[in-house]
Amino acid sequence: MDLAYIPSPSTGVINLGPIPLRGYAFCIIIGVFVAVWYGNKRWIARGGTAGTVADIAVWAVPFGLVGGRLYHVITDYQLYFSEGENWVDAFKIWEGGLGIWGAIALGAVGAWIGCRRRGIPLPAYADAIAPGIAFAQAIGRWGNWFNQELYGRPTDLPWALEITESANREAGTYHPTFLYESLWCVGVALLVIWADRRFKLGHGRAFALYVAAYCAGRAWIEYMRVDEAHHILGLRLNVWTAIIVFVLAVAYIVISARVSPGREEIVERKADQADRTAEADADAAEGTDGADEAVKGSGAEDAEPQDAAPGSGADADVDVDAGSGKDVEHGAGNGAGSAAKN
Repeated sequence: MDLAYIPSPSTGVINLGPIPLRGYAFCIIIGVFVAVWYGNKRWIARGGTAGTVADIAVWAVPFGLVGGRLYHVITDYQLYFSEGENWVDAFKIWEGGLGIWGAIALGAVGAWIGCRRRGIPLPAYADAIAPGIAFAQAIGRWGNWFNQELYGRPTDLPWALEITESANREAGTYHPTFLYESLWCVGVALLVIWADRRFKLGHGRAFALYVAAYCAGRAWIEYMRVDEAHHILGLRLNVWTAIIVFVLAVAYIVISARVSPGREEIVERKADQADRTAEADADAAEGTDGADEAVKGSGAEDAEPQDAAPGSGADADVDVDAGSGKDVEHGAGNGAGSAAKN
């Protein structure tokens, strides 16, 4: 008898009144929100504008969901198109089955479209959202817990996962590979955040680090799983995928560091123009304040008329300026007379 284990939920559906909310979909939705929220914070810190990450996510998320489902259906086609199976189940995404490889690949296509529409570089955007994607994966993996799927080999460890019996699974305690991957993804996110701050990663290298680190963990976690999968040379297909993608990601980091060292100074032109305008306004305001201070410093504002010495020119000027209309008329008449004589 096992003294300790992780229990599985009796159902994968949470009922919110008349609305059924499946745990798998719930985890995916929360993960997406976390990725967008944290990606937005990182994007603003890089010099971008608020809302850009969400605008591009409108393109990336649907593409990613379609890509993830396509990868799963293609690589596990026997679950839907073999004898006795119903091909319509291939569209039931809420029952589980999203391949991260397809999600990232096709999601990148959607992000590329969104970036082109906003006129920003895709690598910079990918660097900003990389840790958020890892956090989203950590949350999304708990959807497998709700569906009691993707567990590992049998074990009697204290953190073993209890699986109940059904048509497609045998009751027992197994390695909670969903938990292993969830914790690994949290570690990957923290690694990318630290490396980005320490080395100022740019031009897509933070995203490549996320990919490489995730693949390193996925390879050994995938090796522990016991669900049905295709094998090539004795290894599961996803293990080979992780190895190939890992090599490509590391190669990208090395080559990119040589070709484009450093980090992008400008990630979004709109934000840069706004900063330039704000700086110009600030400079203009400082110039105006400086002129006002100069005027005050000269004493021109506070200068008051002083009494002039009797008989001086200043006194005469004051008398002329302050003269009555009669004096003006008299002067005008004398002038006119002189003009007539000439």
